[in-house]
Amino acid sequence: MRVVSTPVVKRLAAAILVLVGIQLGAGAARAAEPEQLDPDRVVRSIVGITATVPPDSQSARTLGTDREGSGVVIDGSGLILTIGYTVMEASQIEVTAADGRSYPASMVAYDPVSGFGLLRAELGFSAPWLRLANADAVKEGDTLLVLSGGDNRGATAVKLVSKREFAGYWEYLLDEALFTFPPIRAFNGAALVDREGRLVGIGSLLVMEAVEGRGLPGNMFVPVSALEPILADLLAYGRRQEPARPWLGVTLREELGRLMVEKVSPRSPAESAGLRPGDWIVGVGGQRFSGLADFYRKLWGLGPAGVVVPLEVMRGATLTPVPVTSADRVRFLRLNPTL
Repeated sequence: MRVVSTPVVKRLAAAILVLVGIQLGAGAARAAEPEQLDPDRVVRSIVGITATVPPDSQSARTLGTDREGSGVVIDGSGLILTIGYTVMEASQIEVTAADGRSYPASMVAYDPVSGFGLLRAELGFSAPWLRLANADAVKEGDTLLVLSGGDNRGATAVKLVSKREFAGYWEYLLDEALFTFPPIRAFNGAALVDREGRLVGIGSLLVMEAVEGRGLPGNMFVPVSALEPILADLLAYGRRQEPARPWLGVTLREELGRLMVEKVSPRSPAESAGLRPGDWIVGVGGQRFSGLADFYRKLWGLGPAGVVVPLEVMRGATLTPVPVTSADRVRFLRLNPTL
């Protein structure tokens, strides 16, 4: 076990102050430090995460069986917030504190709507936690800090360059996501922190267009303001207590308002209905749609998981009706190994 010395932690904390000073102006940074930013606390609240996933799990096909990322301690009981795909279906999870010590962790909850995962570290784990900030408190152009844990532990100053809707090809939609520049590679589960040391977002993706319509690479963060309304449910039940959205089990690519099926998940509702790669979805529930986000909203507006979804599909020059009996996505995942 590699143990990080206190001086190393202090050097990273000092680097945060330097980054803040460069971006805000040294005078402003010095004025803010005593009351607002506690860099040592911020550094120690970030953990590294390693997860082992059984090879026969659904997500192992796309995300692999050995995963690494970061997480953020958000309360005094060792509760850790991360991006869910890092630990989804994991049979073994380990977190590494800022001092390099490693601890086993158990899965508390996974929320496919927000993409968040919650863990709890065990066996004497102790670390300071970060307060959560509402994404409304940060504006485009603000300077923020991105912190990663584990072997990639570090801090980088970034600009919030966009706040906008995000639609993912894996049946995922955020009404508002946070986009930052420059891009960082250790993004999954990384902490996006404001200059008061509050947690604003959790790292999810590397993107090629941090600003819409411009070839500016960056990262997408999920705002932690999406956590507060569901946290009690996640802690009590391991999932949000509302009807699950209908899930098809397709990977989609948008082109000129139409959606091409790129992949069909094995044993998914889409596979059972006969959807196949190369199909073009042009209608849902008797309605046309303007793009990926609009498709999701019309799909989810048909009812909860289990509803029959009437798709209109183009195969070559033929328009074919394909009814798909949707399902609850979580039921297709092996979330029991550590629950």
